[in-house]
Amino acid sequence: MERLTFSIIINAPRDKVWDTMLGDETYRKWTEVFMPGSYFEGDWSQGSKILFLAPDAKGNNSGMVSKIKANKLHEFVSIEHLGFVENGKEDTTSEAVQSWAGNLENYTLAEKNGSTEVLVELDTADEHKEMFESTWNDALKILKNLSEG
Repeated sequence: MERLTFSIIINAPRDKVWDTMLGDETYRKWTEVFMPGSYFEGDWSQGSKILFLAPDAKGNNSGMVSKIKANKLHEFVSIEHLGFVENGKEDTTSEAVQSWAGNLENYTLAEKNGSTEVLVELDTADEHKEMFESTWNDALKILKNLSEG
């Protein structure tokens, strides 16, 4: 596993960036670059189970089973990925899942001279590194535009 890091400065207060990043309607917009139709089911409170889903090629909702490992309002949220959702069924025990279960995706929001720096750190397998490197910066630009608009 490798830890990737991405960041952007957004000309908006931290609370607005936070609400834009995690709000249902705006989350769907900035995560569209990863998978069209992306959305989440659950909530962002610490310890909560949350599903990150999108329609697959067959029209079924598939994605990730995760847990909110930490949540410090307007400052930090950590997502621990636990497994897959395929055809509506959760898999947190297969051998394929066990090789990466526990990977983290962390978001830190820091105030910088009246703006907000969003720092994203995520653990990834080599086979996903190139995809994340080509999409994360685009996703953060969309988050910036939504937050500043």
